[in-house]
Amino acid sequence: MQFNYEFTRLLVTNFRACFIFYRDVMGFTPVFGTENDTYADFDTGTIHIALFDKSEMAAAVGAEKLPAGQESQDAVCLVFGVESVDEASEYLRAKGVVLITEPTDHVDWGIRTAHFRDPDGNLIEINQPIARE
Repeated sequence: MQFNYEFTRLLVTNFRACFIFYRDVMGFTPVFGTENDTYADFDTGTIHIALFDKSEMAAAVGAEKLPAGQESQDAVCLVFGVESVDEASEYLRAKGVVLITEPTDHVDWGIRTAHFRDPDGNLIEINQPIARE
């Protein structure tokens, strides 16, 4: 049996704001759904990201009586490669995005990174390769 990874589905509480963020800030093309729906797919150029209303997914799997969230460390981080973390960071700031980590070289990882969150609080990293020492 072979399992093929198709896409990541983010279960969000603020669907409209997240839809607008991934379309207008991240620049991904919606291929299904609109900002007024509860499900949408975005083409990122390599793989799709889907958004789905968290309460609808909870109902589908019988978890609607559980808490919608709790304060904890992040369990998932979306990672996007960019040509320049510094240029991408400036672009994001111009779109009103607040970086939670400034562009930083991680020589031991071989990448330069910056981090921010979408309107639902999902952690996102942008990175570019750098030379290892």
